[in-house]
Amino acid sequence: MQRLNTIAEQRAWTKEQHAAGRQIGFVPTMGALHAGHISLVKKARAECGADAAIVVSIYVNPTQFDNPEDLERYPQTLDADIAMLTAAGCDAVFVPKTAEIYANGHATFVEVVGPLVEGLCAVARPGHFRGVATVVTKLFNIVQPDVAVFGQKDLQQVLIISRMVTDLNLPIRIVIGPTVREADGLAMSSRNRRLTPDMRIKALGLQRGLELANRAFKQSEVNAVKLAEFVYNETLVHPGVDVDYATVVKLPNLVEVEHADDQCVLAAAIFVDGVRLIDHVHLGGAAIPVNVEADS
Repeated sequence: MQRLNTIAEQRAWTKEQHAAGRQIGFVPTMGALHAGHISLVKKARAECGADAAIVVSIYVNPTQFDNPEDLERYPQTLDADIAMLTAAGCDAVFVPKTAEIYANGHATFVEVVGPLVEGLCAVARPGHFRGVATVVTKLFNIVQPDVAVFGQKDLQQVLIISRMVTDLNLPIRIVIGPTVREADGLAMSSRNRRLTPDMRIKALGLQRGLELANRAFKQSEVNAVKLAEFVYNETLVHPGVDVDYATVVKLPNLVEVEHADDQCVLAAAIFVDGVRLIDHVHLGGAAIPVNVEADS
């Protein structure tokens, strides 16, 4: 696997792959990789073909952090990440520095407007999705992939990126990989590394609340407030847990609704002793593998 440290190196690699007639599959990450990320690498390979070239970027993007302390605490495990990508058969890893990504007093940003950025994570994290859209656009311009793969856990993010690609006429196919969960049902996230065993027990209230709501919907409960209450009831019983939001929204624009149908998701974000976790369930869809009988 090749390590590419500069934009010039990445562009030269891309030119070489395209000259050889290879499709390029791309997985943007902020590192601290886990099995969920590796599943996206494998999906990129499956989507692009055995002869494709797969590249993963590892870059902790400062412009998407509204809290400087959160940026400072974000886990970075580059050596382990590179070992995981090598084992997964990745062809290249792009590891740029901030001084190169945001050079010369960087003053240009990409911002999506409309319903997709008017609720959920956008409310509590002002400027977050502008930072995401900007860095992803820059990475797309640098890497020039044919296919880019993102995880479904970050549902709002991938819908925003898909809209951006469509609106800007970028020649990239966006593919969504399913949420990968731990054995106890917790959605895999780099932030999980910050959870102590006690914090993890508290965090599982989020998954239980989502699954209980999903079961209630399957039994004909459609009132959005009542569905969201399952998340509040399962999480707020724990000291140190705060709910940022628990909201029923309708796909594809994530507009909040009063009554759910099978085009809706219940999305939620909580803080567990300061660690922010997000997850969602497609109402009427697959069950989350979590013990809903567990003690609160």
